[in-house]
Amino acid sequence: MNVIQPILELIGSLGFLLYGMKLMSDGIQQSAGEKLQRALSVLTGNRFMSLITGLVVTMIIQSSGATTVMVVTFVNAGLMTLTQSVGVIFGANIGTTITAWIVAIFGFNFKISAFAIPLFGLGYFISILKKGAYKNWASAIMGFGLLFFGLSGLSDVFTPEQLGWLFKIQGTGPLALLGGFGIGIFITALLHSSSAFSAIVITMAYNGLINWELAAAMTLGSNIGSTIDAILAAVGTRADARRSALIHVLFNVFGTALALIFFHPFLDLVMLVTPGHANSNIAIRISMLHTVFKTLSTLIFLPLQNPLVKLTQKMIKNDKEDDSFVYKLEFTELLGKDSVATHIIQAEKAIADMTDVVSDLFDKIQIGVTKRNPEFIEKYAEESAKAEDYVDQMHEQITHFLIKCESMLLTDKQIKHISGMIQIVDELENMSDSCYATIMLIVRSIDKKMKFQQADMDRLLPYIELVRQFLQFIRRNINTQLTQDKLDMAAELEDGIDAFRKDLKKVARKRLEGGADVKAELLYIDVVRRIENIGDNCFSISETLTGIIK
Repeated sequence: MNVIQPILELIGSLGFLLYGMKLMSDGIQQSAGEKLQRALSVLTGNRFMSLITGLVVTMIIQSSGATTVMVVTFVNAGLMTLTQSVGVIFGANIGTTITAWIVAIFGFNFKISAFAIPLFGLGYFISILKKGAYKNWASAIMGFGLLFFGLSGLSDVFTPEQLGWLFKIQGTGPLALLGGFGIGIFITALLHSSSAFSAIVITMAYNGLINWELAAAMTLGSNIGSTIDAILAAVGTRADARRSALIHVLFNVFGTALALIFFHPFLDLVMLVTPGHANSNIAIRISMLHTVFKTLSTLIFLPLQNPLVKLTQKMIKNDKEDDSFVYKLEFTELLGKDSVATHIIQAEKAIADMTDVVSDLFDKIQIGVTKRNPEFIEKYAEESAKAEDYVDQMHEQITHFLIKCESMLLTDKQIKHISGMIQIVDELENMSDSCYATIMLIVRSIDKKMKFQQADMDRLLPYIELVRQFLQFIRRNINTQLTQDKLDMAAELEDGIDAFRKDLKKVARKRLEGGADVKAELLYIDVVRRIENIGDNCFSISETLTGIIK
């Protein structure tokens, strides 16, 4: 029992630590993660802004792995460029050092359990009394308490009396340091968390189970092990997403290689900048090592951003050109770093792309009415058929993706948001059907050599232009919540289209009564009706966007 009990206590304490970190990170992400991820996908205009964004987001959500997985996912979805991702990845690496500082500062200066248990209790009772965002913050508080409770257990079990026979590893020779470096890689990859491993290393070093040099080697090894999440997230993605993951790996590997080459001078530098120098608290010293390593690596590699991008482009070939008009939107499980917000942002990007395809298809109507000749058929008939089929594929794939999202753990706001997006995708697909049907009517009128008065065709152009303005309005606002003022604007456009349609149909009926070509006039009325349907779809989307809450 003297052998088994400490090992069981170690496993239990490690479980508390890992689950506490997960609960804390998930709670923060559920509370503020969607806003942070939207910032991550937008606030990346230059390398310094990208760096700061990655740093701040990671410090808040307490997980560089989660940030890097988001980055790879956003690059794959086209929400972020490969170049923009570099700064975010560098910033995330610096941001992840915050956990080590929390452990070093709060973990050993007083009895952890004195506030860990009350903190967990506080979070639990808040979760019972409050709902929504408060419930998520309560989970984060409970996670914070569990993290320190686990750390307290590790501190008790990582002592020479308990596990000294198993873990007391000393030595400064190359083999000892190499062994510690390998342990850092392996355990971090196993735990999927460099922050958790840093807490373990700090605890072991503080209790004298490992010396300063070995703790440094383990910490450096953990930086390579932490790349496992990015590697797994990049499997099966587009070339740029895989390159983004590769940049994360190269950054950590090259930075670690430099630190190992100049190992002792690097440790001297860390000692120099740590308050107390050689007499400093070893927990603070390890945290400082973590921060200095990440900061120096970033200072070295940030100016080399473009060469680093070019290197990955040479190492990973471009995706094969696909001219088959096949659309795919795959729902990728994010391997333990899952976030509903990440998937919602992907779906929003897909819907924006779908709106672009429908808008381009509508523009062909205006071209057909203006240039009603055989050249229009030759140039646009087949292209329009392919575009309409592509929209059908988008409708199927995006709807399936959103249904998969609905199976995840969602807030009421997210349920409403996803339901609204499904309705919007349906309306866009109906819109593409109307666009294609109108184009085919124009094609038929050209094939049958139907005669229309130029004045009648000219009357169609401002009508089409009004619908086009409505479609552009939708295109600009497709993923935003419409205010009442914007909904009123949409209603005015809808009323204008309805009034225009009535006038056009009235004129067409008068021509029929006057003996005009029946087939031509009926086709003209059908064109007017289908274009009006597109306006109806736009207004339905406007109403749905008004109800979406972000």
